[in-house]
Amino acid sequence: MLRPSACRTALPHRTLAVCLVLVAVALAGCSSGRVARSPAAPQAPEPAGSAPPQVIAPGPGAPEAAAPSAPRGEQVKVALLLPLSGANARLGRAMLDAAQMALFDVADGNFQLLPRDTGGTPEGAARAAQAVLGEGAELILGPLLAAEVEAVKPLARDAKVNIVAFSTAEQLAGDGTYLIGFLAKQNIERIAAFAHDRGATKFAALAPSTAYGELVVADLRAAAAATGGELQQVEYYDPAANDLRPVVKRLANFDSRAAALARERKQLEAASDEASKLALKRLAGRDTSGDTAFDAILLPDGGAKLKAVASLLPYYDIDTAKVHLLGTGLWDDPGLAGEPALVGGWFAAPAPAARSDFEKRFQALYKQAPPRLATLGYDAAALAAVLAQRPRDTAFGAASLTDPSGFAGADGIFRFHADGTVERGLAVLQVERGGARVVSPAPETFEQPAS
Repeated sequence: MLRPSACRTALPHRTLAVCLVLVAVALAGCSSGRVARSPAAPQAPEPAGSAPPQVIAPGPGAPEAAAPSAPRGEQVKVALLLPLSGANARLGRAMLDAAQMALFDVADGNFQLLPRDTGGTPEGAARAAQAVLGEGAELILGPLLAAEVEAVKPLARDAKVNIVAFSTAEQLAGDGTYLIGFLAKQNIERIAAFAHDRGATKFAALAPSTAYGELVVADLRAAAAATGGELQQVEYYDPAANDLRPVVKRLANFDSRAAALARERKQLEAASDEASKLALKRLAGRDTSGDTAFDAILLPDGGAKLKAVASLLPYYDIDTAKVHLLGTGLWDDPGLAGEPALVGGWFAAPAPAARSDFEKRFQALYKQAPPRLATLGYDAAALAAVLAQRPRDTAFGAASLTDPSGFAGADGIFRFHADGTVERGLAVLQVERGGARVVSPAPETFEQPAS
């Protein structure tokens, strides 16, 4: 259940009463909220046996008391734009399923969700937006892809309706558009700061030559500088390349270090003293001399490509016992535990415990594991349902969306900044053979004011 984020002050009694009523409704098995379905929207099974949601109190800056919701019978309509057909249909339908779970948990009978299919195209997204705006939608959740958001944004702006989009394209944030997706910049800032605390000051990056790769490298450069460190070396590779050995070899400065070893051996072989002979023995089996120019390296990739890159690091004498391996949210994948070269690597992500209950409930309801991004559908719908119970004229306005106390959802705490970007409470996880382990917990509250 999404709820206002915890902070230091107690929840006002009237607000607490409203929250407890919502909990009681969910536990009683009532169907909270309504879903107005388009032909493409699937029916959701009746939730059963879900655990009682925890009520978390808002902190300083929260309203003194809960405002009355819309009068009985007056529907609060919120649109949900997703690719229910096309290449991303499986993800879109899972996000819709997750959104309907959120309605059961927190929505009241006046809340109406309007799911519409975008087809995964800008044209489809624009048509869907025009339709729901014509039906009186007061907030738009979605769409998923950057091009879709770009097509919807001017339509929503003209209608004076805000958007909570699932895209991570930061250039689209602002002017009424709020991004709830997992933004790379904050992941990089979190992991760079953690690595610096563990002694890393000289960073490197081995990234795909894509817009995403270039973005995270720029973020790493800024994050390293903010900690007093420096980005020493960057190498890019073609994401379609099958042979990654040349780029990893360059990153390792392998040829120069191998030549240095050859010179060192030659000097020791020319000497006849015992110390030189012992030093020569210590070099047996080595391919290079000296360490790399960096003590932490960012590998912003995932899946098979990440495994292929990581496996080449020790081959070219990048000692992962000395060089910290850093990842992005793409590392949030249980399959990575099978790659020995990644064991010990760190990445920033929402704490797994925060979404564990969601994953279990989704599996029980829909008989399949949720895609990683399904939690965004849950949190966006729950956010809308919670805000819908505020005064009608301000429920989905900027002040409500950017509440500095934030909200706690299936991926932990989050809040929106005035510029439309999202701030999340992230943990740092370490890759281990049995799976990822939290080595730095996610915060439970936002201590500083939102910027």
